[in-house]
Amino acid sequence: MQAISARGLRKTFGPTTALAGVDVDVAPGEAVAIMGASGSGKTTLLHALAGIVTPDAGTVHLATPMGVVDVARLSDAERTRLRRERFGFVFQEGMLVPELTAVENVALALMLVGASRAAATQEAAMWLGSLGLAGMEDRRIGQLSGGQAQRVAIARAQVTGASIVFADEPTGALDSVTSAEVMSALLSATVGRGRTLVLVTHDEQVAARCSRVVRMRDGLLVETHAAAAPAAPSGTLPPPAPGTAVAAPAAQQWQVRA
Repeated sequence: MQAISARGLRKTFGPTTALAGVDVDVAPGEAVAIMGASGSGKTTLLHALAGIVTPDAGTVHLATPMGVVDVARLSDAERTRLRRERFGFVFQEGMLVPELTAVENVALALMLVGASRAAATQEAAMWLGSLGLAGMEDRRIGQLSGGQAQRVAIARAQVTGASIVFADEPTGALDSVTSAEVMSALLSATVGRGRTLVLVTHDEQVAARCSRVVRMRDGLLVETHAAAAPAAPSGTLPPPAPGTAVAAPAAQQWQVRA
């Protein structure tokens, strides 16, 4: 079973066709890079897979412990809950809360799914430490470098135990050295722990570190091939984080589709 699978995705914005009938599969534990020129539809595809936008047509089947869910047919509230509990996100600018410290930014994700402040803070600190940010927990985002801030975003994306992380140009604002370091951290925190990564990038070097590259043009997937390098980063993986302080509620009832 695929971790997430899309068929016939179509999406228009006014006269512009962003997706013209896209089929794509992502296997559990895979790192897939989506590439293409500006306007090719790659970000819209990422957003459709992640339930951020609803396609005009097509299906997005997500494997969950309760069965296969069609993300495209969920209500707004159900998609919001899905993104909060089962998906993680890393964006180009981090999208962190500047008024909060690093540990508070990460802990907030756990508190939103029911963790106590104390438990969430402890778990968040452990994740930050595993990503090389021990001692920086109480710094606000403006006191961190760009690469450090992206590590905070990676910790936030994974602290709830998200099975799939979606990353939109996660290294786009970084220099080449920092980009490589952040990509190593992102791979270690996701595929290095058996989780799935789907990212949009313009950077061929970033894409080459994924297990597979798909290329888009004019709203269509025009090429897919194995990347030149294995997905696992070189060097030692950070130590596994302890069990998540609060798992996603097991009793949640999703609209399971055949």
